[in-house]
Order: sequence, then C-alpha cells, then structure tokens
Amino acid sequence: MPKPNSRSVKNRSMWQSFKVFLRSIKGYRLPITFAILLTIGSAILGLFIPKILGDMTTIAVNSYPDLDWSALGEKAILAIVLFVASAILNYGQAYILAIVSAKYTKVMREKILDKVFRLPIAYFDKHKYGDTLSRMSNDVDVLTTSMSQEIADVSLSLTTLIGVMIIMLTISVPLSLISFVVVPISVIVVGRIMRHAQKYFREQQNTLGSLNSEIEEDYAGEIVIKSNSYEEPALDEFNKINGKLTMVSRRAQIYSSLSFPVTHIFTNLGYVAICALGGVFVIQGQIGIGDIQAFIQYVSRFNRPITEIASTTSTLQALLAASERIFDFLNEPEEEPDPEHTKTIEKVKGEVEFHDVNFSYKKDRPIIHHFSVKVKPGMKVAIVGPTGAGKTTIINLLMRFYDPDSGYITVDGVPTREMKRADVRKMFGMVLQDTWLFSGTVEENLRYGDQKASLEDIKKAAKASNVNHIIEALPKTYHSPISEDSDNISAGEKQLITIARAMVANSPMMILDEATSNVDTRTEQLIQDSFEKLTRGRTSFVIAHRLSTIRNSDLILVMRDGAVVEQGNHESLLKAGGFYAELYNSQFAD
Repeated sequence: MPKPNSRSVKNRSMWQSFKVFLRSIKGYRLPITFAILLTIGSAILGLFIPKILGDMTTIAVNSYPDLDWSALGEKAILAIVLFVASAILNYGQAYILAIVSAKYTKVMREKILDKVFRLPIAYFDKHKYGDTLSRMSNDVDVLTTSMSQEIADVSLSLTTLIGVMIIMLTISVPLSLISFVVVPISVIVVGRIMRHAQKYFREQQNTLGSLNSEIEEDYAGEIVIKSNSYEEPALDEFNKINGKLTMVSRRAQIYSSLSFPVTHIFTNLGYVAICALGGVFVIQGQIGIGDIQAFIQYVSRFNRPITEIASTTSTLQALLAASERIFDFLNEPEEEPDPEHTKTIEKVKGEVEFHDVNFSYKKDRPIIHHFSVKVKPGMKVAIVGPTGAGKTTIINLLMRFYDPDSGYITVDGVPTREMKRADVRKMFGMVLQDTWLFSGTVEENLRYGDQKASLEDIKKAAKASNVNHIIEALPKTYHSPISEDSDNISAGEKQLITIARAMVANSPMMILDEATSNVDTRTEQLIQDSFEKLTRGRTSFVIAHRLSTIRNSDLILVMRDGAVVEQGNHESLLKAGGFYAELYNSQFAD
C-alpha cells in the first residue's frame, strides 16, 4: 500500500485547521459581514475617483483656452465627497474589526485555559509548559492580528480588482486584455513560491514554542544553573534553538517576500505595454486623453490589489501556522468523561483498597504489577522504596490522575472509577515535596484550600501547623504578599504554609509526598509535629525517603520494581531483616 504524500497530508491538515478557524469565528459573522460591506462600499466609492479625475482632464483639454470652471468645480466637489465617504467607511470597518479581534482574542485564550484544566496529567508529562504558553500568547496574537488584517485587506483587494476590471473593460478592451494576461502568470509563479514558504512558517511557530520552553526553564531554574556553573551549556542550548528560529524565520520571510517583487515585475511589464499601446490609441483618436489618464490610474489600481494579495500571503501563512498549533492543542484528547451515573460517598470513613492493580505509562514498560493492599480507616500508611519503585505512581492512581490498566481502587467499598474525578480528589488533601505558592497574600494562599474559610479558621490552621508565629512576624502578617517565586520566605516556611493550607481544606484523607526532604532538622521537627496533627484521625499516605520519619506508621509498604515486596510496621519489618531493614540500616550506616 503506497504511503500518503507528506506534503498533501500537511496541506490537508492546514486546510482542516483553516476550516476550524472559520467555524470558530461563526459567532462574529454579523459584525464581520458588516465590516466587509463597509470595506466593499469604501472600495467602490474609491473606484470612481480616477474616472472623475480623467473627466476633469478631458473637460480642461476640450474647453481650453476658456476653461469650464463650473463643470470642473462640480467634478472636484464630487471627487472630494467620494474621498471623504470612502475614508469614513474604511475607518468604520477598521473600528469594527478591532473590536471583533479583541473579543476573539479573549475568547480564544479562555478556551485554551479551559482546555488546560480539562487535559489529563499525561499531557503535561509529555509536553513542555513553555510551548503551551506560546500557543496561548504568541500564536493567539498572530491569529487575531492576522485575522483583522486579512479580512480587510482581502475584501478591499478583491472588490477593487473586480471593480477595476469592469471599468477598464468599459474604457478599452484591448488595453484591458494586456493587464488580464499578466494576472494568471504572476499567480502561478507566486503560488509555487508560497508552497516553499509554508513549511518554514509552520516550523517557525513550532521552534518559537521550543524557544519559549527553553526560556521558561532557564528562568525558573536560574539558581540551579548558577550553582552548577551551567551558564555556558544553557546559553549554548538557547543559541542553538534561537539560531534555528532565525534560520527558519529568515527563509520564511525570504520566500514570502519574493511574492511582491515577482508580482511587481510582471505587472510593470504589462504597465509598459499599456502605456505604449495607449499612446498609439490616443494619437489615432480611438481613446480620449482623459480616458487614457484614468486607464493608467486603473492599471495601477489593478496591479495594487494583486500585489497586496501576494504580499498578504506571508501574513496568511503565519495565520495558518498559528491556527494549526492552536486548534491542534484544542483538539487534544481530554480526560475521559465521568460515568453518566456516578456514585458518591456521603461521609468518607477512609477505607482504601487496591485490588490487583496493574499500570504502565507506556504499554511496553509496566510500572505497577499486581498491587493489592487494604488500608483501614484512620491508618497512617507509609510507602517507601528506592527511586523508580512506583511510589508516586501509586499516588497518581489514588488521585485518579491516571486510571489502572487493570484492577481497580475502592474508597469505602466504592470503586473510584465509578465516582467523579473531582469527588475523588476532594477526598484527599495533598502536601508535596515541591511546595507551590501563588502570587498573592499569605491569607489568599491559605484560603486556596477552602474559599469559604473564615480568617479565624485560617489562623487556627496556621497555629496547628506551627506557622502562625512566622506569619505574625511578617510586615503585614496574613496580608503580607508572597512573590511569584515565593523567594521572600524560606523553603521550610513554604512547607509549613502548604500544610496549613491542607488543614484549612480539612479533607478526610491526606497524602504527604516527600514533604520533609528539603528542610533542616529543626524545621523537619516542626513539620513532623504538624503532620501528626494533620493526619490525626485521618487515613493518610506518606511517601518518604527518610525512614526515621515514618517509624510510627501503622503500615509500611515496601516497594521494589512496581510491586509490594514487604509490608508491616517498623518493628516487624526490622526483625524480618529483609529489604526494608537493608534500606533503614543503610541510612544509619555511619
């Protein structure tokens, strides 16, 4: 079976994206149509001006030396009125399209952000944040800016082209045919050039997304780069991507820019032929001097829309490339919808059970093998094991960021697959190793756990998590701002705030993922004390590398290569002298 032509596949994809783009502006059909009508009206009014100016020339020549000032004045006033009316209509269409463009930009960015919230976690595991941000900012800007320009320019150019053709034919058919022959030749040549330009415009937008990802990573990891003296390799990688962007952008612009001079060459050749033949016709008396003056102006106007259409192809190429990236993103598979008839748990007790769960991120590389365990309400469960054992994957399955390939998970006997994802996730409060605080005040960050929480509830949670005295020491206490990177508070203070946030949420179960790995011994003790209060009476799952922090756990699951190889409490596992004992003793070997 023959392979499909890659070029045709890409062109078909671009055309499909363009059709989706046309459907996306369906809600703006009325104002866009009105703007097009204004553009057409402006173009039509402007079409009569060269003919009026030609008539003025004919009147002046025929009435010389006694000029007919009355007739000339009437024509001049008519020309001025047409100029002003055309300008007003042109401004009106520009105003309408500016409003449409602004609203369309707003809607598209809202759609992209909404799409972000509906995408599965797997998408973000495979794609860089910078590329997604580039689609929301750069590509949307290109799409909306190009849209407003193209609608006006194409409408004006087509109207002018058709109108000028009609008027030229009424003046002189032989002269018109010279101009008409030039058009298909220039269109064919420009079309071939644009085929080459398109692939570079598409690559330009993709490379721009990669560059934004690189910039975002370098900015976020500035401290790591500096501490490891990695500036030169990071700069080399940036220069490599930036150099590629420069190369593809240059080639895209070179090819697209060729359309103007190529079109200009052909149209000027036709212009020369018309001037020569037109002069002969005037001498022979076949056409008036005013008509040939008007015709030459119409030739210029006839060439202009062709040239403008050719020059706007670069803008059109950028629009198509941007629309392809945006609508490809909007068409990404979303999380599977929740079952039509879902089950709910009125009051969560906290009994969790894994039933022979198997899972793999890639089908050929299994991560979790036949994982089964039953957790009773209120138990503190520690999950330990070497890196890559599958600890965080268990949490991802528990939160339904991913669903098992086989087997199932139940909470209080209800399979999580039969519940809404949002309901499953509300049952768990999370404190992660990577503490994430938002730009805003301390109170706003704490209230993120529960938007309806009162200030007293927030202070109570802060006291329980041992962070109240730290907050009170800040210049504006709970109203103190936290910077975007949270660099005005320490790592331990961030962790204590995230614990307080989890306490404000007051979820029936808790997940603690490596939450003490980046703090000093004193802060670790404060965090451990906060953990004890946070998990008291709640089913909790704790992932920890420091095994000394989970010695009082009710159940310790020891994972290795995606399977539970041992389980029990701290004392029983040490006595067994197995893998857990080996891990524990290795941390205290000195």
